[in-house]
Amino acid sequence: MTGLPSDIRTVLFDLDGVLTPTARIHAAAWAELFDDLLRRRDGDGFTPFSPDDYDEYVDGKPRLDGTRDFLASRDIDLPEGDDDDPPDADTVHGLAARKDRLFLDKVKDGVEAYPGSVRYLHAVRDAGMRTAVVSASRNCAQIVRAAGLESLLDARVDGVTADRDGLRGKPEPDTFLAAAKALGADPAEAAVFEDALAGVAAGRAGRFGYVVGVDRIDEDGAHRHADELREHGADRVVRDLDELIGEQPS
Repeated sequence: MTGLPSDIRTVLFDLDGVLTPTARIHAAAWAELFDDLLRRRDGDGFTPFSPDDYDEYVDGKPRLDGTRDFLASRDIDLPEGDDDDPPDADTVHGLAARKDRLFLDKVKDGVEAYPGSVRYLHAVRDAGMRTAVVSASRNCAQIVRAAGLESLLDARVDGVTADRDGLRGKPEPDTFLAAAKALGADPAEAAVFEDALAGVAAGRAGRFGYVVGVDRIDEDGAHRHADELREHGADRVVRDLDELIGEQPS
């Protein structure tokens, strides 16, 4: 009993914030990156990068897209640069590279999966469903391996895959559709699990059979954005994946 509709045969999981607690680390890396840039531009009276900025402009998106969208929200015009820009360059590519370096520095001591997510992965696989991880991160493979999740996932579509195959990032559905295709699944028979607004929107845009929004509780005990997840297309919102274990299919 997985709590999913009876016609769902395949389950597609976002990584950060759904399978692993790395969404918090991404948010901290983005905040460090942009606060440094804003402080240098605006002085100590700058308006910091906020949790709302993270949710709206960068969460779930490829690094370059997130960088562009946040800069546009603050009317900051920087050169695009290119893939060879070093992390200290104030270009879109340079900032994206700096964010990656900050993130990797923060996860170098290891990553653990959410226990509830591990339990749910076992439950859906015991039910005979195939599974995939779908992430904008270029570091997805390393995080999956470090968290010990490789044996529970049948396929991976990530930032490396997207670049190789020319897939558009979330909120476009391309990466989820590619994962479903890799598993031989019709989107109507696949469920998407996402904590990002852009990811939920991608699941809905791809006409997937069921979209589950994951609303982790903040450190202060508050829900992050359950209402917004529903507004963007989530059929169901849970705080942890294992809430669904034992529920009758709908």
